[in-house]
Amino acid sequence: MPASRNLLIVLVVVLLAALAVTGYSLYREKKQPDGVEISVGKNGLSIQQK
Repeated sequence: MPASRNLLIVLVVVLLAALAVTGYSLYREKKQPDGVEISVGKNGLSIQQK
């Protein structure tokens, strides 16, 4: 019985950690700075207004 309880606690912790990482990733993606993005790819130079 204690082994299944420990497994349940580990699963809950892993799910909470995954949720926290996903939330932080979405936060960083929305917090992109305003301005101009310049990138160089195989199609040449690309400039985009943000």
